[in-house]
Amino acid sequence: MTGPARRLRSIGWGDGLFRGVLAALASVVPLLFVGIAGLLAVSAWPSIRQFGFSFLWTSTWDPVADVYGAAPMIWGTLLSSLIALIIAVPLAVGVAIYLTEFSPRWLRRPVGTLVELLAAIPSVVYGLWGIFVLIPLLRTFVVPPLQAVLGWTPFFSGTFFGNSMLAGGIILAIMILPYISSVSREVLAAVPPSQREAALALGATRWEAVWSAVLPYARAGVLGAIVLGLGRALGETMAVVMVIGNRHDLSVSLIEPGYTMASIIANEFNEAAGLQRAALFEIGLVLFAVTVAVNALARLLVWRVARESAVGSRAI
Repeated sequence: MTGPARRLRSIGWGDGLFRGVLAALASVVPLLFVGIAGLLAVSAWPSIRQFGFSFLWTSTWDPVADVYGAAPMIWGTLLSSLIALIIAVPLAVGVAIYLTEFSPRWLRRPVGTLVELLAAIPSVVYGLWGIFVLIPLLRTFVVPPLQAVLGWTPFFSGTFFGNSMLAGGIILAIMILPYISSVSREVLAAVPPSQREAALALGATRWEAVWSAVLPYARAGVLGAIVLGLGRALGETMAVVMVIGNRHDLSVSLIEPGYTMASIIANEFNEAAGLQRAALFEIGLVLFAVTVAVNALARLLVWRVARESAVGSRAI
């Protein structure tokens, strides 16, 4: 065999080995995913067999009688995440629109970096800030006027002691804001300049061009960013544990304590045993399934925008 042929054969063997190693490494991720789901399902099986689907809509949580229901935790997770989205979405999308469409070029990078740095703050620091800053502010300046105006509604009924669903929702809003803002900025920056130019050529103002041409084009991507933020809010633990109150209660009042699925796992897992531990694993399985579904939907929406948008386009 000649020298060039031998070199080509060695290169082909090396490519095959490299491809095999990469395939093995890539297979680790789905195997890890299946392993986590399998562990949760096996560990939760005693609770699934004991309570069935009623576990999802019953509200009793009694370790003494070994009777468990996850409804208060599921409700608290959904309600706190909804509060977070109501607060964070206008702020995050507004920041993204300003940075891509209206801000001076010299201001875009520092403001964008500051917003993204919010994601680098540990959740326990958010929790401490919530305890020593946010809750006193709510107790003194926010909740009294809200109760004076809206106290007749079930959303602001009861007595406000500090730790509450509202405090948990606000903390979550601050934590998910950088995720929604960053993805929304990328989506808006990917809108072709021709969309803006066409609207401006027809006599639209900058705001009218954004509202009528840019946002409709990026609608799916912005929605994906919002859903991605929702997925982040659903699984947050430590900051929420510190400010939400951790009480097993089905209530629509925002100023009363609540519980989330992640919070109860963090609070009770170390001391749990037997059926209680299996019930906590079942809550973890439900949280895992919901979070995976929400994040998959968000990724699908963002991928759809990335596929349909012009590559490399920039905002004017």
